[in-house]
Amino acid sequence: MSLADAVAHLSPERWEQANRLLIRKALAEFAHERLITPEQDGDEYVVRSDDGLTRYHFTATRRALDHWQVDAGSITRHRDGTELPLAALDFFIELKQALGLSDEILPVYLEEISSTLSGICYKLTKPQVPVAELAKSGFQDIETGMTEGHPCFVANNGRLGFGIHEYLSYAPETASPVRLVWLAAHRSRAAFTAGIGIEYESFLRDELGDVTLNRFRDTLSDQGLDPADYLLIPVHPWQWWNKLTVTFAAEVARGYLVCLGEGDDEYLAQQSIRTFFNRSHSEKHYVKTALSVINMGFMRGLSAAYMEATPAINDWLAQLIEGDPVLKSTGLSIIRERAAVGYRHLEYEKATDRYSPYRKMLAALWRESPVPSLQEGESLATMASLLHLDHEGASFAGALIEQSGLAPQEWLRRYLRAYFTPLLHSFYAYDLVFMPHGENVILVLKDGAVQRAIYKDIAEEIAVMDRDAVLPPTVERLRVDVPEDKKLLSVFTDVFDCFFRFLAANLATEGILEEDDFWGTVADVTREYQASMPELADKFRQYDMFAPEFALSCLNRLQLRNNEQMVDLADPSGALQLVGNLKNPIAGR
Repeated sequence: MSLADAVAHLSPERWEQANRLLIRKALAEFAHERLITPEQDGDEYVVRSDDGLTRYHFTATRRALDHWQVDAGSITRHRDGTELPLAALDFFIELKQALGLSDEILPVYLEEISSTLSGICYKLTKPQVPVAELAKSGFQDIETGMTEGHPCFVANNGRLGFGIHEYLSYAPETASPVRLVWLAAHRSRAAFTAGIGIEYESFLRDELGDVTLNRFRDTLSDQGLDPADYLLIPVHPWQWWNKLTVTFAAEVARGYLVCLGEGDDEYLAQQSIRTFFNRSHSEKHYVKTALSVINMGFMRGLSAAYMEATPAINDWLAQLIEGDPVLKSTGLSIIRERAAVGYRHLEYEKATDRYSPYRKMLAALWRESPVPSLQEGESLATMASLLHLDHEGASFAGALIEQSGLAPQEWLRRYLRAYFTPLLHSFYAYDLVFMPHGENVILVLKDGAVQRAIYKDIAEEIAVMDRDAVLPPTVERLRVDVPEDKKLLSVFTDVFDCFFRFLAANLATEGILEEDDFWGTVADVTREYQASMPELADKFRQYDMFAPEFALSCLNRLQLRNNEQMVDLADPSGALQLVGNLKNPIAGR
């Protein structure tokens, strides 16, 4: 690729379209989070810049949960009576005060916006696949076919640290096969932990194969090193080239880390960018790696200390699901994080606290593949795909409904029983919450209908909100202290506001399912679950799913305030940005 070819996607036409799409999302989500207050002006809405001199005009449909469905084609920008071209970077500068962007954060946020725009331009160069065709595609074609990223965050593809050649090599939407770099890490500074029944030697042999494993061991022996003194760690190529070769130079020089070269299997990056699906052997484990790039409010590292308890937490949760008849009846499963390896850089540990990104540069985990669990005729799709719209505005969810031949409400009911009922039961029966957004859930489909759900990203994302729960010592870190009035927000925010809000709006826009029928079905499935568990009646009253309203928890406000560390990991609920309330769309049903 020539130097100029690397930016071939950045054409004036695509840039203009990308800016329009991003400003549409910014207007919609910032209005939803009450950062801006559009004024009605006839059939249009108007948003004014901080100085009042620039005006953005647009049309929009307002839906449940204060959802703004802005028509991208209607947006115009005016100043001093002149229409100006749409420019996203100008938009954020013009509304800097309204958005609470500090002088320190603004330029870095603009860089994330620039990166997100560049990503949109790249996606606009890809062949336009109609959702009807995508619905019949394979698991990884669907995964790499996603174009939107997180539905709430405006700067959702920042990936600060990737150059364009790295974007083209490692971004999930480019679907470029990747070979992982393997390091040997001295056992004095590294630790391997695994779930029940897993032993290091046989696990590595299964993952790497005899030929590769023997080659790596020969590399060590040829340098006069004893392979038995080392543990093997898979590393993202970016992390090796950009961080470990420099930041961990002392470890390499002293032989604590030895580069063994690339593995033989080819992987595909997933939506989360640092997790890889094994393309060469789909039945083998996913590999999740440390990646020191800033993306959507966090440095995407992996803590070596955190990794140690990961397999035990996964085994605990798998056992809980296996032993619970309600969860079993929904078909819920998890893909367990079965093994983890982490490297401790002792000098950086002395210099930092436990949340520092310097402690999260070298670790990995292996997560089960969902592929071996499939029955005859079943297929997989990331739940994020339900919100995907193709170039004609048709939704992937609509295509699945069409493919299934089911009435839209019946399709929705099956999906809710598979995905939502387990979340309700986990909350009410165990005070257990997940981070169940679209990228963290895989749907098992058969002829377009949802059969069951698979939750993933377990150890870093689940929490137990009961301070008196009896937990094994290895699982103790899951316990969080959340104020009573904020506990149910985990469902209302993560599920209703950050996922169902968009799904309901898309289906209503297409004329597939009216919003009222969508939320009525959510209410029906909730009542159906509650009726099946009379012994939990007191908790249903205490944490009322049918309350008239709930607090609006704002994600963009977190990122606009601090785009490198959105949440204090020691006090996640204390970091919430709560601004007024939303009317509960299932209240009174």
